Amino acid sequence: MFIGFTGTPLLKADKTTSIETFGSFIHTYKFDEAVADGVVLDLRYEARNIDQALTSHAQVDQWFDVKTQGMTDLTKAELKKRWGTMQKVVSAEPRSKRIVQDVLLDMELRPRLMDARGNAMLVGSSIYQACKFYEMFVQAGFKGKVAIVTSYVPSASDIAKEDGGHGATENLHQYEIYRQMLADYFDEPADKAVLRVEEFEKDVKRRFKEEPGQMRLLIVVDKLLTGFDAPSATYLYIDKKMRDHGLFQAICRVNRLDGDDKEYGYIVDYQDLFNSLEGAITDYTSGALDGYEKKDIEGLLKNRTVQERKDLDEALERIRALCEPVAPPKETLQYQHYFCAKNAGDPDQLKKNEPKRVELYKSVSSLVRAFGVIANDLVAAGYTDHQAASIKKEVTHYVAVRDEVKLGAGENVDFKQFEAGMRFLLDTYIQAGNSEVVANFEDVGLVELIVNQGMAALDVLPPGIKKNKDAAAETIVNNVRKTIVDEHAMNPKYYETMSSLLDALIEQRREQAIEYKEYLEGLIALATKVGTKESDTVYPEWAKNGAQKALVDFGWADTTTVIQLDAAINVSKPHDWVGNKMKEKVVAIAIRKVIPTDFDRFDELFDLVRARDEYR
Repeated sequence: MFIGFTGTPLLKADKTTSIETFGSFIHTYKFDEAVADGVVLDLRYEARNIDQALTSHAQVDQWFDVKTQGMTDLTKAELKKRWGTMQKVVSAEPRSKRIVQDVLLDMELRPRLMDARGNAMLVGSSIYQACKFYEMFVQAGFKGKVAIVTSYVPSASDIAKEDGGHGATENLHQYEIYRQMLADYFDEPADKAVLRVEEFEKDVKRRFKEEPGQMRLLIVVDKLLTGFDAPSATYLYIDKKMRDHGLFQAICRVNRLDGDDKEYGYIVDYQDLFNSLEGAITDYTSGALDGYEKKDIEGLLKNRTVQERKDLDEALERIRALCEPVAPPKETLQYQHYFCAKNAGDPDQLKKNEPKRVELYKSVSSLVRAFGVIANDLVAAGYTDHQAASIKKEVTHYVAVRDEVKLGAGENVDFKQFEAGMRFLLDTYIQAGNSEVVANFEDVGLVELIVNQGMAALDVLPPGIKKNKDAAAETIVNNVRKTIVDEHAMNPKYYETMSSLLDALIEQRREQAIEYKEYLEGLIALATKVGTKESDTVYPEWAKNGAQKALVDFGWADTTTVIQLDAAINVSKPHDWVGNKMKEKVVAIAIRKVIPTDFDRFDELFDLVRARDEYR
C-alpha cells in the first residue's frame, strides 16, 4: 500500500499519475480552509506597473503626491524631506531603480513596514540583479538592514578572465558587491569575510525573524522561497517570472501568523504574472498558476484594493453598530456613561461595562488598520472625494472616542495588545498633533500625572474631555476609583478610607452642596493623596516601609503583634515564594504562630502580605 502526502496542490499534469499510483484522495485541506481556521493568513495581491516615464522632477512630485494622498500634511512634509535624499539615488534610472524606489516608499507607508514590526522579501530574476538591488538599497540608507541570500559564493576563480579592459562585467560586478556586503557585515577585510558566507546567511535569517526592525529586507533569487518560516515576513515583492509550484511556495512565505497587527500577507507583483494590468482580472487561478486545477487554488490570492475596501466598510459597520446605543448627542460624556459608568466612580458599573470597552478598543484598532492600508488609495478603491473625506473624519472621531473612554475608565496603561502599530498609523493618517497629548497617558496614568503636575494635568486631557467639565470630573473620579480597587489588597484599611472620602465628595457634588471648582479641587487633592499613598495616620517609629505601615493599618490590639508578624514574614519567606503553594505554606505557618488563635481575617491578611513587594 502506498500513501502519498503533499503540502501543496498537485499540478494537473501530475494528478492523473498520482491517483493511478496512490488511489483517490483520503483527505484534502485547502488553503482557504486553513485561512478560515486561523492557521494561516489570507494573501492580498497587487500587480504594480513600473512607470518608466518619471524623468522630470514634476512627474516624480506628482507620483509622490498620488502615493501619499491619504497622509496628514505634517507627516507628508516630513516624509518628503527624507524622500529627497532617497530620490537622488533612485530617480530617472532603469527599471530596477524604479522598483527600489517603490519598495522604499512602502517602507515609509505600509502597515508593519512603517513601524518596523514586519519586514519584506524581494525576489530578483538573477544573482546579478539581486546584487544591483542591494547596492541601491545601501546607497539609499539601508546599510545593515538589507541582505542578499542566494546560493552564490564569491570566488576569485569565477572572475579570473572577466575583465578584458572594457569595464566591469556582470560577474565581476556581483563578485565585488557580494564581497563588500560580507566585509561590511563582519567589519573585516573582504578576503577574510568571504570565508564566512554560511555564518552570514544563518545570522541574517535569524535577525530577519527575531529583529524585523533591524533586518528589514532580504533579497533572494531561489533560496528561502520554500521551507523558510519567518512570521515577521509580511510583504513579498516579485520581479521574476515564476509559475505554478515555485510561485505557490514563494507566496506562502508571508502567510504566517504574527500578532494582531499582521492581518494579511501581501504579494506585490512587478512581472504582472496574471496579466491583470491589461484587463480587470481579479481571478488569480489562471496565468502563472494555470498548472493547477482551479478548484484546488481558489481563494489563494485576493485583489488588494477590492479586499481592503471590503475590510474598511466592514470595520466602519462594526464600530457604528457598537456605538449605536450611545445616547444623543453622542458626545464625550454620553460615551463615558455608556462604556465606563453612568454613575461616576461606580466600581460595579465600570466592571460590568468592561466587555463593551474591550470591544470598542478592538473595533477602533481594526478600523484604524483597515483605514491605514487604503488611506492613500481611497479614490482608486471607488470612493468619491467627499466619501473619502467623510471616512477620514469618522475614523478620527472614533479614535478620539477610544482615547477618551480608555482614559475615562483608567485603562490607559495595560492595553498594549490593542496598540500594535497603532501610533504610526495615527500619526501618519489621522492627526499627528493629538498624539502628543495621548502619549502622556501611555506610560503614566492620570492619577500619577496629577501627582506630578497637580491641576496642570488637566491641560493634557484629550480635547473632548477637557472642554466638558462633567466629563473631566468623571474621568478623575473613575481613575481614582480604579486605583483604589486595584491597590486595595496592598492596604485594605487605607484604601477603604480613601474610598469613603471619594464617596463623600461625589455625594456633596450630587447634592450640589459644593460648586464645580471646589469639587474639582477636592478631586485633585484626593487623587494626589491616593497617588502618593499619603495617610493621616501617625505611624510608630519602626514602621519605615509601606508593608509595615499596611500591617499597622490592618488593626491590632497591640503593636507587639505587628512587629513580630513583620519579623516572622521576613525570616520565613523563601525565594520566589508568591505563587508557589509549598513555599506559601511555609510563610502561612510562620504567620499563624504569631497571630492570636481566634483571629478570623487570616485570608485577608495573607492577601496583603502576598501583594506587598517588600515581602517578596
